[in-house]
Amino acid sequence: MSYQIALTFEDGVTRFIENREGETVAEASYRSRINIPLDCRDGVCGTCKSLCESGTYEMGEYVEDEAMTADEEAEGYVLTCQMTPSSDCVIQIPATSDVAKVGVSSHAGEVSVIDHVSDTTTFFSIKLDDRGALGFLPGQYVNIEIPGSDQTRSYSFSSGPRADEAAFLLRNTPTGALPTYLRERAKPGDRIQFHGPLGSFYLRPVKRPVLFLAGGTGLAPFLSMLDKLSQDGAEHPIHLIFGATHDADLVRMEVLESYAKDIPTFSFTCTVADEGASYPNKGYVTRYIEPEHLNGGDVDVYLCGPPPMVDAVRSFLTAQSVAPTNFYYEKFSGTGLVVATGEERLKPVDVDEAFDARMVLELGAAHLTVGQVSDEQLAELRRLAEATTPLVADAHFTDVAAFRETNAAFHAYLVELTGNQTLARAHNQLSVLDYMAQALTPEVNGAGDIGQDHLDLVAAYERGDLAAARDIIAAHSDHAKATMKAGIERTAP
Repeated sequence: MSYQIALTFEDGVTRFIENREGETVAEASYRSRINIPLDCRDGVCGTCKSLCESGTYEMGEYVEDEAMTADEEAEGYVLTCQMTPSSDCVIQIPATSDVAKVGVSSHAGEVSVIDHVSDTTTFFSIKLDDRGALGFLPGQYVNIEIPGSDQTRSYSFSSGPRADEAAFLLRNTPTGALPTYLRERAKPGDRIQFHGPLGSFYLRPVKRPVLFLAGGTGLAPFLSMLDKLSQDGAEHPIHLIFGATHDADLVRMEVLESYAKDIPTFSFTCTVADEGASYPNKGYVTRYIEPEHLNGGDVDVYLCGPPPMVDAVRSFLTAQSVAPTNFYYEKFSGTGLVVATGEERLKPVDVDEAFDARMVLELGAAHLTVGQVSDEQLAELRRLAEATTPLVADAHFTDVAAFRETNAAFHAYLVELTGNQTLARAHNQLSVLDYMAQALTPEVNGAGDIGQDHLDLVAAYERGDLAAARDIIAAHSDHAKATMKAGIERTAP
C-alpha cells in the first residue's frame, strides 16, 4: 500500500510523491529526488520540522523541546524524518522549491471541450496524455501555455482532483490571450500544455463551518473544492455566496444545484451587482453574509475574486468585528465583479511607492531587453499597447475595468520580455492593480496621454532607443501617479 503526499512549498509550488507503507516522508521525498530540509535523520535537530495540514500518521521518537515541542506536535507539526503516513497527507514544507531542487511539473494533452457557456464565460477541458501524473489540491491553479505563442496565463482548476480531465472556467474578455485563442483558433484535438499545480489557495480539512465567497469566474476553484467535498462529505455547514456583475455571468448554476443535493451540509446564494438585472438577488456578496455564516468567528472563509472584492470583504469583516479562524483568499485580475462597499481609503504615499517600484522594475527590464527582442515580441508588445488606447478618450476612461486588465497585461509583458522569473514575480506582487481598482472611475481626469505613452514606448523599443524608452517610462510613471492622485482626491470623504 502507498499514500499520496502533497508537499507544498513557500513559493506556491506543490509536488506529489508516493509514500510507501512504513516509509518516512523524508525517505519518500529523497527517493523522489525532492530535497526537503533534512539533517540528522534521527529526530534530534528539528531541521525537517514541517506542518501537516491533513492526513493521519505515526510519529517516531524525537528529542522533545530540542527538535519539536509537545505543543507543536499537538498543532500538527511533524518531523518528516520520523513521520510515517497512514493516509494521504498535505504537508507545508518551510522552504522554496528551488532550495528543494524541484521544478514545477509540466503536463500536456489535447483540448477536448470548448463551451462558450455565456457571452462572458468560457469552459474548456483538456484530456491529458498521462492523467495519473497530475496531482493537485482543489483550489490550485496552473500556468497554461497559449498555443502558437510564448505566453502563459494562470487559471484555477474548475474540475476536481479525481476528474478524468482538467477543466477550467474563464472570463471571455475581448483581449485576453487564452480567451482569444479559445474563441478564434482553438478546436478539439489541439495540443496544449500547462505547468503546475501552484498556489496556497486550496481546500483544507473541514473542521468548522465554512463560507465560500466567489466573484465572477472566481467560482472555478470552488467548483473544484465542491467536487472533492461531494466525494469525501463534510459534517459542518458550507455556504457559498456567488456574486456576478450581470445576469449572463451567473453560470454553472445547475452544477451548484447538483452539489446542493449531493452534499447535505452545502447551500448557496447568488447575487448580481447590476441593479437592472432580472435575477432577484441584487448587490454585492457582503449584502448576503448573515451572522450564522460567520458563526461568531469560528469559521473558515475562502474568498476568490478581483482585488476590490477581496478588500471589501476584509473591510466588512472588520466592521463586523469578526476575525475568522482562517481566512484564505486569492485575487485575480479581469473584468469581474467590482465591490465598492467598505473600501479602505488609499494613502497617496503608498500609491506613489507602488508606482515607483513598478517604474524601477520596468527601467531595469528596458535595460535588459531594448534592442534584444524579436519581431514577434515587438508585434505582441504593440498589440497590447493598442488594446489600451480605445479605453481612454479625452483624458477619461471609457471602460475602467477593461483598461485595468489591458494596462496590466501591457506592463507585465515589459518585464516578461526579460525571461527573468524573479523580476516577473516581483512585478506581479505589486499593489498597482489593487490601487487602480479602488481609485479609478470614469469621472477621473487622466494626466497626460496614457494610451499614447504606451504607443511611444513601443516605438522606442522598435527603434532600439534605450534612452527614449527610459524617458518615456519615467514620464509615464509620473502621469500614472498624477492620475491616481486625482482619483484618490475624488473619493476622499
